[in-house]
Amino acid sequence: MRLLIARCKVDYAGRLTAHLPLATRLLLCKADGSISVHADDRAYKPLNWMNPPCTITVRPPDDDVVDEQGLAEVWEVRNKDDDTLRIGIEEILHDSEHTLGVDPGLQKDGVEAHLQALLAEHPETFGAGWRLVRREHPTPIGPVDLLFRGSDGGYVAVEVKRRGEIDGVEQLSRYLELMNADPQLRPVRGMFAAQLIKPQARVVAAARGIDCLTVDYDALRGLDDAEDRLF
Repeated sequence: MRLLIARCKVDYAGRLTAHLPLATRLLLCKADGSISVHADDRAYKPLNWMNPPCTITVRPPDDDVVDEQGLAEVWEVRNKDDDTLRIGIEEILHDSEHTLGVDPGLQKDGVEAHLQALLAEHPETFGAGWRLVRREHPTPIGPVDLLFRGSDGGYVAVEVKRRGEIDGVEQLSRYLELMNADPQLRPVRGMFAAQLIKPQARVVAAARGIDCLTVDYDALRGLDDAEDRLF
């Protein structure tokens, strides 16, 4: 991974256009070819980014181009859809490279892992006629928790969380994008399953065409049977 802290400005052109004026920012260039631009806030979410596969071309500025005057170098990042991310660097304050090695992946806590296992054992939780294809279905950026075939025979990717928030929906969206690029799988729809799903996460899921399911963990593991309740 290459870490760059630089005074830069950024222009994105693709499905929409966006501009970040000159400021000091962190640029992350990862081994998978992705690049992201970060400010000193927003926790995990970058200001702009380009997912792999993409190509990065570094060139000197064109002195006769007004918006390149005063820059030290210009990065032009282009993806397979021909979207472009143009980063004009005025000054580099820090530049370092680090080899992180293979990451073991996110280790789910006991409840979340058990919830995933219970849902795999009880596909009828999602609806009649559902059947499990596999757990931890691999994608180029990590495994999606569960892969089912729904009652219509189509594939459904399920991401399982204890607490459903926007970042979980974003994670599932990235999995779906890659899975739907596979002609042997597509079309694949998404299901976001959690014990509690925040309203904002539901809004984002609906916008992405992802269904949501609130799961009763105690009922699934047989500790809370609704038919045995007095009230």
